[in-house]
Amino acid sequence: MLTGKTNVVTGFAFLALFMLYGFVLIFLRDFAPGKEQLIADYAVGTHFESRLAHVHGNLFALINIAVGLALSRAPDTRTGRWISALALLGLLMPLGILAEVLFGVPPVLVVAGGISMVAAMIWTAAYVWQTETFH
Repeated sequence: MLTGKTNVVTGFAFLALFMLYGFVLIFLRDFAPGKEQLIADYAVGTHFESRLAHVHGNLFALINIAVGLALSRAPDTRTGRWISALALLGLLMPLGILAEVLFGVPPVLVVAGGISMVAAMIWTAAYVWQTETFH
């Protein structure tokens, strides 16, 4: 069963993974052979997409931690479990960006993850607003 704890744990795990990925990007930019081309293509192409994955991965990890903490203060309801699932599905967005860059996967995961995360944010706001345990 999905709970706020699942979002917190998954959020911290993804935060660690995408932070490590950020170090890989720094290595590629500063030390890897052919870094000049990577620097020249900084704002376009796969390097730009890779940075988008890094940024969104960290942001969505933090959002999952916040959602998990909010849900941990709310009653355990079906609504809370749906919100938890949607926030976790939002992590498909940065994973989808990486899948596009690395494997040429169509952006279906990016769109699905983005829609899930926006829905989770709207629903979380409404749920927290109407929940009596928040003062």
